[in-house]
Amino acid sequence: MQSLYLKPKEHHRIQKGHLWVFSNELESLPRDIASGETVKLLTHDKKFLGTGFYNPHSLISVRLLTRTDEEADRNFFRKKFLEALTLREKIYNNEETNAYRLVHGESDGLPGLIVDRFNKAIVLQAFSAGMDIHLPLVCDVLQELLNPSIIIVRNESPLRELEGLSLYKDIVRGERSESVQTIHDDGITFEVNLLEGQKTGFFLDQRENRRIIRKFSAGADVLDVFTNDGGFALNALYGGARSAILVDASKEALQRAERNAQLNKFSEYSLVAADAFDTLDQMVESKESFDLVVLDPPSFTKSRKNLPGALKAYKRLNKLGLQLLKNGGFLATASCSHHVSEEDFLQAVHQAALAAGCQLRLIYKNSQPFDHPVLLAMPETSYLKFACFYITR
Repeated sequence: MQSLYLKPKEHHRIQKGHLWVFSNELESLPRDIASGETVKLLTHDKKFLGTGFYNPHSLISVRLLTRTDEEADRNFFRKKFLEALTLREKIYNNEETNAYRLVHGESDGLPGLIVDRFNKAIVLQAFSAGMDIHLPLVCDVLQELLNPSIIIVRNESPLRELEGLSLYKDIVRGERSESVQTIHDDGITFEVNLLEGQKTGFFLDQRENRRIIRKFSAGADVLDVFTNDGGFALNALYGGARSAILVDASKEALQRAERNAQLNKFSEYSLVAADAFDTLDQMVESKESFDLVVLDPPSFTKSRKNLPGALKAYKRLNKLGLQLLKNGGFLATASCSHHVSEEDFLQAVHQAALAAGCQLRLIYKNSQPFDHPVLLAMPETSYLKFACFYITR
């Protein structure tokens, strides 16, 4: 195992718990070390910091795996997976749900790796060259520990291109027929297509937030914008909503949402396959109104330089949502943009309320669920913001 050295004074952030070493923090970027190879990391004065994956072609040159001198072998991954599994089994029992995030990258000590479990299926994503090389071993260990009926790799994120990696998806264990799984989540059934759904096939990170809207859904007319598989709308109907309109630009997503509504025997819903902003504009012009509006958009920015534009988009979206709410209604709104801070997001919603001429009362605020833990030393592991407001005029 070769050794890499930091420049003078570049070790402090790493010693405080951060797991990324950037290329400009290393004394040199050796080209004779293969991309994805495991290396030792040392301070400028040769004090050992840990071992990690090296990539000479990425801005993130080293991703630390451990603070001890050990290889990323079968025993290492088995230990890490068991540790992650122990946490999830303490948090969720099978009666509550059979789907959860097993590994949340850096937060679980496995930088660049996502592992989601959906009933009998496992879906993986690798974002680093080191994890990409180790995927066969990762699959072997997961097969041994969990015995899934299928293991799917969804390596389609553009983040892989920053590591010099190709984009693809593949079934590495099992048969294609197993790629459609039925999961349950606190009383609601979902059919998830793990090859076609977004990211790993289904958004698990809004679990607790979807449930909370049940509290103010009874008798409500609900608008669920960017509905995807229908998670928020189904929870509203489960909570006694009178009606729900599900809006998404993707017809395929709406087909999945409709299938999920049918599985749960819900009938008081309608589907709108159209651009969210255009649909909201038309609804405002038509003076439609709702008791509950849910806004769960995709990330509006992938970089800090586009932050001003993203905040304008959040303001516009939430203004439209607020204009559609009845007096005494509820707004549930989210941001999954890592570069948008909670403070900036709430400020954008506040500005939207001023523009819409209504008063907001924050009644609930949350972030990621228990299976998406945040590493305090790495703000990069925190991304989700969610808030519910009571609206008066």
